[in-house]
Amino acid sequence: MQPEDSKKTPVPPQNIEEKQGLEDIERRVRELREERRKPSKLSMSIKAPPSSALRLAFRVAVELVSALIVGAIIGWSLDQWLDTRPWIMLVFVVLGGAAGVLNVYRLASGFGYATSYQKPEAEGQNHQDSDTKER
Repeated sequence: MQPEDSKKTPVPPQNIEEKQGLEDIERRVRELREERRKPSKLSMSIKAPPSSALRLAFRVAVELVSALIVGAIIGWSLDQWLDTRPWIMLVFVVLGGAAGVLNVYRLASGFGYATSYQKPEAEGQNHQDSDTKER
């Protein structure tokens, strides 16, 4: 035997206040779902190009300097570990400089941090083209 509670079906609201309360909840749920579908302000600001020349200059400087520093640290660490001073550090400083220049080039070209070195607009068009080819 099953308890009678499990056999009960939901009872529709009988008075006007309950109906208005449910409609209000449904409206709020719809609004929240629509809001979640919109991209967040943070994600839009990360993908957006810098809005001022000063921000652009600082970003270029940070890209170049950080890549050089990371390359130098990796090279110095490997030199210490393998006792090959200064050859590996020189190689990694050059690689870090090349990585920094590549990052600045991507920034200047408008690629930003887009995946697979495609502009976001072109990326969406490629996906549409591949969808139509499959049909």
